[in-house]
Amino acid sequence: MPNLLTLISNPAKPTLSDDIVNTYASRIESMTAMSWLADGVAVDLFFDGDLEDTKADLSPDLLTENFDFGFQVAANRKKKLLVADMDSTIIQCECIDELADFAGLKAEISALTEAAMQGHLDFEHTLRERVRLLAGMDAAVLERVYAERVKLMPGATTLIKTMNANEANTVLVSGGFVFFTSRVAEVTGFQVNRANTLDIVDGKLTGNILPPIVDSTTKVNSLIEFRNKAGLSNGDVMAVGDGANDIPMIEEAGLGIAYHAKPATADAADIMIRHGDLTALLYLQGYGDGDFVEGVGRKSINRNYPNLNVRLGRK
Repeated sequence: MPNLLTLISNPAKPTLSDDIVNTYASRIESMTAMSWLADGVAVDLFFDGDLEDTKADLSPDLLTENFDFGFQVAANRKKKLLVADMDSTIIQCECIDELADFAGLKAEISALTEAAMQGHLDFEHTLRERVRLLAGMDAAVLERVYAERVKLMPGATTLIKTMNANEANTVLVSGGFVFFTSRVAEVTGFQVNRANTLDIVDGKLTGNILPPIVDSTTKVNSLIEFRNKAGLSNGDVMAVGDGANDIPMIEEAGLGIAYHAKPATADAADIMIRHGDLTALLYLQGYGDGDFVEGVGRKSINRNYPNLNVRLGRK
């Protein structure tokens, strides 16, 4: 069964050249084909050699580069289910930290958020503590935070709409708040969203969260739920997140992605995205940017080399 190494740079600053790609291609045993998904941005290198040996050999050098990479088995690379975190994954901020800013508590609450995302503090306990500090806040601040502070990650809408157009299920599960996930799901196209509900009485936050709490268990259970409902194999499932509460779903997924993630989350993932945007998740599935929905619209450039060993000067 063919194996695959995909090299992916940030589309805003393409860094892949033929020289760079050929340098790594020449080090892969039993390489069979090369296919550009987006010129200068993403390229597939197919090979029949041992996947783990090749990964161990190339990864130390690839980790020093200013582009991302992913090793995987080529079969079933297009996923039928995506389960994603929201804060600092699909959007660029932590919503609770932005709410705290309006209460003059951003430094205190951000420190708790960071500790929880690093896995140093219990998520549920820390979430309750942070929300308690917001008691008395006018609920209208939620709308201000969404309007003024919530910005999508580059590539978010393209990722979701492209997967939806290819009949995948897309699920947003957040330890944040449904006020924000419902709006983010609407603008990006997520088919399902789940998150915590803030208790609001007389237009004010009470400092409480309505049960049940959405946490790491909810995330992994949601993945299992939608996987089983659709009768999918684990190889059909991708999960992406950045924090410690994403680790269980990342480990459960057939392909777990750490997106600009905390160290513990990166260690748990199959692939780390450190440089690129969310379209990296499409390139990993074999989509060229000509396939993107609301993407940049350039055509894929495919180059297949049946005599690749000769082309690369390998003897």
